[in-house]
Amino acid sequence: MEKDDKFFTVNVNGVGYKVFAHAGVLEEIPAVGNDAGIWTHLYVREDALEIYGFLNREELDFFETLISISGIGPKSALGILEVAPVASLKQAIVSEDETFFTKVSGVGRKTAQRLILELKTKLSKKVTPLKGSDSEQMGEALEALVSLGYNQRDARKSLQEISKDIKGVEEKVKTALKLLSKK
Repeated sequence: MEKDDKFFTVNVNGVGYKVFAHAGVLEEIPAVGNDAGIWTHLYVREDALEIYGFLNREELDFFETLISISGIGPKSALGILEVAPVASLKQAIVSEDETFFTKVSGVGRKTAQRLILELKTKLSKKVTPLKGSDSEQMGEALEALVSLGYNQRDARKSLQEISKDIKGVEEKVKTALKLLSKK
């Protein structure tokens, strides 16, 4: 298995397949020479066949849901999945938090609104929205961590790991920084 910053190559019985993936998958995929189990989606275009790979079924399903929305292609969908775990993305949709999506290259405000509009009713039965104040605090804490130089995915992961008892943006940022420094 060979890795790059946007894809990895899988050898299946002597045939190499280029599999596009987001940074989270590329970090977790085993080292060259080891076996890996991946979930894939074959994206068929007029001029190419592209394979997109994921470590779990939930990401694959959400990717397929995202690319079914007008204006979101596979590259944008990968960008969205790189921003945060699927559960956080679903929460952002139900909470109508556009900021999760507009920071992705190729996803503007209108596309983010369309995504939220199309998926909110589907997800609202499965996901309960967070209280507005906590969601806003998490957003501010995320922005603070990103402004300090951390990438969005790591910052979001650390914020999700902190206790729900921790209140206030400043305390959330301090706790998340402690978690990030241990990695």
